[in-house]
Formats: sequence, structure tokens, C-alpha cells
Amino acid sequence: MDDPVGKDFELNPKDAAGLTLLRRLVTGLLGVMIVGFLVLIGFLVTRFPDFENTGPALSWPEALDLPEGVTPEAVTRGSDWVAVVAGDEILIFDAATGALRQRVAVETGAN
Repeated sequence: MDDPVGKDFELNPKDAAGLTLLRRLVTGLLGVMIVGFLVLIGFLVTRFPDFENTGPALSWPEALDLPEGVTPEAVTRGSDWVAVVAGDEILIFDAATGALRQRVAVETGAN
């Protein structure tokens, strides 16, 4: 039985021209993809703001006067206030002094 592996393979000149065209198209696509990737990286680098110079940092109070039995679940900071989420209420504190400004009851809908 004849084993075709290892035998010379003849290629039609018409097929060879098609393969050459295909090789050039794939190489061109590779070049376009590389240029596109570099342009994308360039846009990301130049369009994102400089996070080092976003303005003055907000200061946090030394301590907050949490009422008895309140367990904080989340904290957020505004320009002149600090909010503490504790169960079914939100406590608003003064950012400079840490004193309690306001208590806001929240209906969670859970029974």
C-alpha cells in the first residue's frame, strides 16, 4: 500500500497564487490589528484624567459619636458630612466635629 506521507506534493500555480494572496491578507490584518490596539491604548492613556490631581482630599473626623447599640454597616463621605448606615436607619454626622446631625429612618420592606 502506498503511503502518501513523505511524498512530494505538487501545487497548482493557480492555487499557489491564492495562498500567497491569503498569506498577504492575514499579514495585513495582523498589522491593522496591532495598529488598532496601539491606538486604543493611546486613547486610554490620553483620555483618562490624572487621578493624582483631582483636588484636595477630604478629611475624616477623628471619631464619630455613635449612639449606644448602633452597629455600622456602611460609611460614606460627603463634602461636609459623613453618613453611617446602621440597620434600618442612616446617621448623618458633621464631618468637621463628628457630632450627630440627623437620624433618617429607612423602610427596608423586609418583614
